[in-house]
Amino acid sequence: MKYSWLFLVSGVSIASSFFATASMRQYAATADTSHWTVNKVNRLSCSLQHEVPYYGDALFSVKASKNKDLTFNFDMMVRPESYDFAGVQSVPPSWRAGKPVRDLTSMKLLKKFDGELGNDSAWEMLTELEKGYFPTFYYKDWANKVDYISVALSSVNFKQAYWAFLQCRDMLLPYSFEDIAFTVMNYKKNSSELTRESRKRLEMIGEYLKNDPEIAMIEIAAYTDSYGGRAINMELSQRRAKAIKEYMVSMGVDESRILADGFGEKRHIADNDTVIGREKNRRVVIQLARQ
Repeated sequence: MKYSWLFLVSGVSIASSFFATASMRQYAATADTSHWTVNKVNRLSCSLQHEVPYYGDALFSVKASKNKDLTFNFDMMVRPESYDFAGVQSVPPSWRAGKPVRDLTSMKLLKKFDGELGNDSAWEMLTELEKGYFPTFYYKDWANKVDYISVALSSVNFKQAYWAFLQCRDMLLPYSFEDIAFTVMNYKKNSSELTRESRKRLEMIGEYLKNDPEIAMIEIAAYTDSYGGRAINMELSQRRAKAIKEYMVSMGVDESRILADGFGEKRHIADNDTVIGREKNRRVVIQLARQ
C-alpha cells in the first residue's frame, strides 16, 4: 500500500495529493508534550509507552520468553467501527527538510480492537524513532467519511527511554510461564536427589516464582518406581514432594497455595522391568496456575 501525502503534522512534514478534497485530523505530541516512559514487571515484562494527546497510547511491549519478541499496540480511546488498513510511514521532522518519507508497513484495523503490529514491524519503527524520524499512521476515518486520520509518534525525548527499555528487555527471563507451567522432573535411584537436568529445571521454576506474584496454585505430585517395597516407596515419594514444596515456599510462594503429595508406586507411566522405564517412573509432576 503506497501513500504520497504532504503537509505538516505537529512539526512533521507529510506528503498529500488529496489535501484539496479531503480533511485530515492530525494527532501528535508536540516537542513539549512528547514523553516516553518505561514500565516493567520484575523480570517478566517490559513496555515502552508514548502518549499521543487526544488519541491514545502507543505501546511497545516484550514478555519473558526465549525469543523476547516485540509487539506494538495502539491503545485507541475510540476503537475502529469497521475493518480497514492503516498505512505506516517513517516521516522526517520538519527541521530535516529534504529527507524522504519511507513506507514501513500497513496495520490491520479490526472492528472494536486496538491496532497491533508484530515483531519485525515494531523493531523497524523503533529504529526509525532512534534515527529521529516520526512513524506515522494514516487511515480513513470510520466515524466521518470525508475525513482522514494521521497519528504520529514523536522521537523527541525518545533515546534515553529507549535505552532503559533495551536494558529492561535484556534482563527478562529467557522463558515464559507456559514453558514451566507443566513440568516433569526425575530422581536418582533410591534417592530424594533430582537428576542434574531436573535440578536445572527446578531452578528455572524457582526463579520464575520469585518474579511472578500472580501464581494462584501449585500442585506437586511425586511418584516412584516399583523397587524397594510399597511402604518405603510411599514414604520416599512423600518426602520428595515435601522437599519441592519447601523449596517453593523459600522462593516466596504462600504455603497455602501449594498442594503436595506422594503416591509411591501408583500411576506408572513406563515399564518397570527396564532401566529407562524405572527412570521415567521416578518422577515429580509440577503444575502451576495463575490468577
